Amino acid sequence: MIARYTHPDMGRIWSDQRRYETWLRVETAAAEAMAAAGIVPAEAARDIRERGAFDIARIDEIEKTTQHDVIAFTTSVAEKVGASARWMHFGMTSSDVIDTAQALQMREACDLILGDLDRLGAAIRQRAGEHRRTPMIGRTHGVHAEPMTLGVKLALWYAELQRSVERVRRAREVISVGKLSGAVGMFAHLPPAIEADVCHRLGLQPVPVASQVIQRDRHAELLSALAIAAASLEKFALEIRGLQKSEIGELEEPFGKGQKGSSAMPHKRNPIGCEQIVGLARLIRGNCHAAFENIALWHERDISHSSVERVILPDSFIALDHMLRRFTRIVQGMVVYPERMKENLERSRGVVFSGTVLLELARRGTSREQAYEWVQRNAMRSFAEQRDFKSLLLDDADVTGVLGPAEIERAFDLDEQFQYVDAIFHRVFASEPALTGN
Repeated sequence: MIARYTHPDMGRIWSDQRRYETWLRVETAAAEAMAAAGIVPAEAARDIRERGAFDIARIDEIEKTTQHDVIAFTTSVAEKVGASARWMHFGMTSSDVIDTAQALQMREACDLILGDLDRLGAAIRQRAGEHRRTPMIGRTHGVHAEPMTLGVKLALWYAELQRSVERVRRAREVISVGKLSGAVGMFAHLPPAIEADVCHRLGLQPVPVASQVIQRDRHAELLSALAIAAASLEKFALEIRGLQKSEIGELEEPFGKGQKGSSAMPHKRNPIGCEQIVGLARLIRGNCHAAFENIALWHERDISHSSVERVILPDSFIALDHMLRRFTRIVQGMVVYPERMKENLERSRGVVFSGTVLLELARRGTSREQAYEWVQRNAMRSFAEQRDFKSLLLDDADVTGVLGPAEIERAFDLDEQFQYVDAIFHRVFASEPALTGN
């Protein structure tokens, strides 16, 4: 299922080819570090670098017998390297290679995700600028609340996305570590200096302490960052879906020429892209839970985490990469219906300005409780009698005894409601070039 969503760049990171390439990269760096320290012959390190190669089919063939992927790999490489291969993997355990190499893969995958996040952020920022002052109704509990702008809604998405950028960056740093401390982390066969040298060659930091493995709380933090990013995308996609309902009709995800919405109903324009994003977010959350289960291993290590990571790491990165790219296209092509937004805003006959009227009454000496009673009774009449709320207020002697017609009129002024839109945009986009829009 996930394979169909794989972008070539992300797919290559998690391919068998790249996995073995990174293993060989770690083995080569280790041989060179040991040669520099006089632990293995310099010519052996040279042979491993120059002749080191592998054949995936051969690895698979060997593994059928050994039932051990690293041994199958080193055997295949040894067949290419020759006699010097006896110095390859010298003093190391399998997890020294697997965990250090996996850090390289995760780091590279994080870089792609960060690029995706930046591109989506740019798309959201652009649409926010276009609709900085496009009026729409804000909804709480699914019910009309007070006026807002589409631009502010999108600015909120942008700000949330930037927090995901920071989380992924932090997680990238947390997982960019390697270890060559041996079977139980005691450096029984190689000194810490070799680990430090290898990590330096690979652009990683050595873990301060390890068991046989790098501890999986690091990986859980990474999966958490990916899951939160996916959950935010789900939130954004769910909002578009909600606003695309026929009864609302304020936003619509792009619907391409020749696209079909239903095999039975030719009129359908369904938000399938947003629905897919919602579904994939569930998958990544499930993978995040599995990452938490991987933290607790028996003693210094078992392999219960290994099979899990072979699924959750590539699938989570691939799914999120697809979600980010898909949602970027949705945001870029998102259809906005300002007139329908205006129509929906006016559908509640002005009661959404009740809070402003309440405050104006209180500001002029009416108790809050009394003001609330006057405003609420007119709002309820507006609902029950389907009458204009402002007209009811203008006919209410209690209200007009405190507020004049001009003051009531000003309470319904959208410009008053939106007076701080620019301040909000400055907070969100202060470090960005100026945004333009209506």
